[in-house]
Formats: sequence, structure tokens, C-alpha cells
Amino acid sequence: MFLGEFVHTIDDKGRLTIPARFRPDLAIGLVVTRGIDRCLAIYPKEEWDRLAERVSALPMTDRSARAFRRLVFANAADATPDKQGRVLIPPRLREYAGLDGEVVIAGLNNYIEVWDPDSWDQERTRVEGDDSTIEEWAILGI
Repeated sequence: MFLGEFVHTIDDKGRLTIPARFRPDLAIGLVVTRGIDRCLAIYPKEEWDRLAERVSALPMTDRSARAFRRLVFANAADATPDKQGRVLIPPRLREYAGLDGEVVIAGLNNYIEVWDPDSWDQERTRVEGDDSTIEEWAILGI
């Protein structure tokens, strides 16, 4: 389970240091891909496999399913953390999320998001300052 918010850095070689408490769940491998809100999503291999299975079951004739496949799978990269808990983030993914230097790593239960700090602050402010967000959560049954 991934919980918490951490500030780390991406080094000059494009390596991200994973928080120590997240490393055991990522030790056998992970997949990093584009997140929906201009961030990156990191999935443990097992969670990625479950997602891939669900998406693969969707009909190829469905336009939304094809778009999701293109967005998520075509931009994905698999990795295994090194002994220092670092993973290489491909340049195209760093560019997509605007990541350079300091980043925010957010644990979201079954996966991780990696954000540019300014974008993360804007997202938090948007969610925390919008009463309609709470109403939307109620619709979801949360």
C-alpha cells in the first residue's frame, strides 16, 4: 500500500529515488507511464498486470478503449529499482510531466503519482478549495 507525500529529486541522469517505504512493493519491478493530470503514474508490476488485463478485455472497436491504450501503454516504460532505490524515468515522460530536479511523490494506495511541485500545489489547492469536489466524492459513495 502506498500512502503519504514525499519530496525527492530526479538527478541529472533522469533517475528518481523511490521513498524507502515504497521500495519493497516495487522491488520485483514497476511500470511508469503518463498520468491523467500531467503527472506520472508508477504501478507495481502486479497492479500493472491487473490493469492490463482489464484493458485488454475491452473491445478494440471502442474508441475510448483505443485512446486509453494509446495514452497509457504506448507511453509506458518498465523498470526495476537499482540498489539505491532509483529508477530511470525516460525523457519523454519527464517532459510530459514537467519534471526537472525536485518532485513530489504521492502514494495513492495501489499506485504512485509523481508531480512537478508547482503543479502538485495547484492541484491540492483546486481540490481543497472546491466544495463541489466533496459533492463529487459523495456521488462516488466515498
